[in-house]
Amino acid sequence: MSKSVLVPISDGCEEIEAACIIDVLRRADADVTVASVGKLQVTASRGMKLVADRLISECVNESYDLIALPGGMPGAERLRDSKELTKMLESQQQNGKLFAAICASPAIVLHHHGLLADRKATAYPGMAEQLPNTESIESRVVVDNNCITSQGPGTAMEFALKLVEALYGEQMAKNIAESMLVTY
Repeated sequence: MSKSVLVPISDGCEEIEAACIIDVLRRADADVTVASVGKLQVTASRGMKLVADRLISECVNESYDLIALPGGMPGAERLRDSKELTKMLESQQQNGKLFAAICASPAIVLHHHGLLADRKATAYPGMAEQLPNTESIESRVVVDNNCITSQGPGTAMEFALKLVEALYGEQMAKNIAESMLVTY
């Protein structure tokens, strides 16, 4: 059964993280919507152009099994400042649905909006000390109930596979990893 996933992007987001999340989830046959909090075409943190499927404003009345945020700066700040995305993330948390963030986004977006209260999480090492609970900041990927966080570009594949596992189970994540020649 296909799961619905929203991957918000913005100018300045981390392209490796965005591309990895989108690619790996699509390999698992997830219905991934890439939505920009700005204009449809964004320029990522290293100058790569990314084109969204939709604007975030077109997604607010949709329901998603997972919302997964790439990091990067100043991309995470732009995600943080989107009122539409904030409402969607708050709804995910309140309804027990999956939400995830990597790199700067756990601290800059999730923590900023109070979505990490009483949760273990990790983030990019330069930002992890901002998290309310620093118990797990050395971990590459942290799962705490319906919230999944990760450290950054070097952990993007592991993070994306953990998202597949959360949606479809461990065997699916292993199958995807094996097909990509990745150890999981």
